[in-house]
Amino acid sequence: MKLETALYKALVAANVSEENTVAVIDALEKKMSSTSAPEANASGRHTELQAEIALLRTEMRALFYRLELRIAQLAIVMGTVIIVGLLIGFKSLR
Repeated sequence: MKLETALYKALVAANVSEENTVAVIDALEKKMSSTSAPEANASGRHTELQAEIALLRTEMRALFYRLELRIAQLAIVMGTVIIVGLLIGFKSLR
């Protein structure tokens, strides 16, 4: 049995007028249809947020790789400076 039919029968059995019974059912249907819309919107928003998170992860991965490359470049430069410094130091000892 549908909710509206059960509610109608219950209200009529409780001696609620026909006019008020129909008004209650109409209000309930309106409320139920308006509350289901935000749920659908929330589902869409959830999907949208998942896509944004995936995009942020991709961007963070790219930044991480750039940072790794920059650290490797700095390590090479520092190693070169140290080696040149040692060579100059050894040359001055002779």
